[in-house]
Amino acid sequence: MTTNQTRREFLAATAAGAVVTTSAAADPKSINVVIWDERQPEQKQAYDNFLGNQIADHLKGKTGLSVKSVSIEDDEKGLSPGIMRGCDVLVWWGHKRQAEITPKMAAPLIERIKEGTLSLISLHSAHWATPFVEAMYERTRLDTEKALRRDGTKLEISFVEPSKRYTLPKTGDRITPYMDIRKFPDGTEKATVYLPICCFPAYRADGKPSQIRVLKPDHPICKGLPEKFELPQTEMYAEPFHVPDPDEVILEERWATGEWFRSGMIWKLGKGCVFYFRPGHETYAVFKEKPVLQLLENAVRWLAMKSE
Repeated sequence: MTTNQTRREFLAATAAGAVVTTSAAADPKSINVVIWDERQPEQKQAYDNFLGNQIADHLKGKTGLSVKSVSIEDDEKGLSPGIMRGCDVLVWWGHKRQAEITPKMAAPLIERIKEGTLSLISLHSAHWATPFVEAMYERTRLDTEKALRRDGTKLEISFVEPSKRYTLPKTGDRITPYMDIRKFPDGTEKATVYLPICCFPAYRADGKPSQIRVLKPDHPICKGLPEKFELPQTEMYAEPFHVPDPDEVILEERWATGEWFRSGMIWKLGKGCVFYFRPGHETYAVFKEKPVLQLLENAVRWLAMKSE
């Protein structure tokens, strides 16, 4: 049996909840997880030792996981080869310092996702994290090529980034990504594709509760979760979320005032996957809630198999 076969069997067993007796710290087959956290000072309102460390401490206690917690202050903004080497699943939380991670810095991560050696979990305000935005741009490019490329067609495709990152769309704006196609008498076609804003038209940080509904109870990420559960305090995000159509929507979140959000979304990107999980505002203790921690553990295990 090859090493890769052994590792795939190990990952399948841990994702299914099978008992594994070897130590995560010593076992080379462990799932290697990096928790990347901006460590925003406001997090101290809800977490004694930052929310990234809260997640890491929970996962470190789970069999078969080898977990590293890093911050934007670490080597190469927490993305040095020494940190990222061997990482199977990257969990990302960012907010006020998103622009410090440049597209060039995120490019190796996107290539690894496409190669199938890494998966990304983007949390809450990391909808604007550079790795997530670049992943959504690349997914849009791949979707466009798949939809438009036809034998014999003279096709020119141009991709247009938002004029400003970190700007909310307005209610009623055309949802990005979208394309405009022009067709000329000589048979030439030109497509202009407007890349996704990766945001939504409304948010409200009032700490009101939300209800999360599990749309796909049989999905491995949803294993062990109740059909519905409440977050006692959270920030509200309102649809529409300007992102490419996901391959799966496994969670929906609702508020008493009628807003709702696709709060668990999955995209394939080449051989790897990207998972966006909406809850997680820095001043509300979302990552102390048992269903949320269970969901993140499930996601790490399932995504590690997807990156094999």
